Amino acid sequence: MKARLMDTGLHASRQFRVKQVDEYFLNSPFHFHDTCEIVLIEEGYGKRIVGDHIAEFEQGDLVMMGPDLPHIWQNDSIYFQQRKHLRVKATVLYFDPSMVMNLIAGTTAERHVQQLFTSAARGISIQGDTHACIVEKFSVIRSTDGLKRMAVFLEVIDLLAGSADHHLLASSNYSHAMTLKDTGRFSDVYQFLMMNFHRDIPLEEVAAVAKMSPTAFCRYFKARTQKSFVSFLQEIRISHACKLLRNSELSILETALESGYNNLVNFNKCFRNVTSQSPSMYRKAMRKK
Repeated sequence: MKARLMDTGLHASRQFRVKQVDEYFLNSPFHFHDTCEIVLIEEGYGKRIVGDHIAEFEQGDLVMMGPDLPHIWQNDSIYFQQRKHLRVKATVLYFDPSMVMNLIAGTTAERHVQQLFTSAARGISIQGDTHACIVEKFSVIRSTDGLKRMAVFLEVIDLLAGSADHHLLASSNYSHAMTLKDTGRFSDVYQFLMMNFHRDIPLEEVAAVAKMSPTAFCRYFKARTQKSFVSFLQEIRISHACKLLRNSELSILETALESGYNNLVNFNKCFRNVTSQSPSMYRKAMRKK
């Protein structure tokens, strides 16, 4: 898979674009682009990587990302098994942040919106009342055009700039160190890991996906992601385990096995390393919510 700078369809004469997705599965590779992006998942589930952040996504997932922030959304393996009843639906807004800043230059909103764009460099997951309001705005954006669509889009930016109903995704020390060639290689690696995390993955096997020796791959992976390969794989597995603990009645042992662990002691240790709590404590807290 060759790496490329993704063309989002924005040009000098078109600085705001709405894209609607309705597919059997998401097929965009790990990539970045020179525009801001707001993604609303309306149907579907899987895993997403934003910078160095790994998490599950599901219906209602709402994320804003700034320019040049590498990311990938990938559906779970069941979507690739020709299950005709499964679909992925999403609405994506692409826009040039300078377009927004030019429109509000000199207004009281300027500082807050600039701060929003600064935060978006790490990716923002939107939740709470702000999430509910923006989902309604997206419904209007999908059904209208012209000045009405632009006006509602600016309302979305205003809501985000004035809200605290969000958390940042990529870590504070994350820095984008990838070239276009890197994103192509990591796209293959990430897709392989997200499809195979539930089984034992020898280092030699994943290094072969990157077409590198195991030693070179480990150095390369750490230099580009600021994480070791082992830590990264552990986060994918624990992210999946968290989803199972939230949404299923599987036992802790069954959850461990489904997430790639064949040893309950090791699973408990890894889970606590990533979440700072035990699997049973996590499930209890989620059920209270």
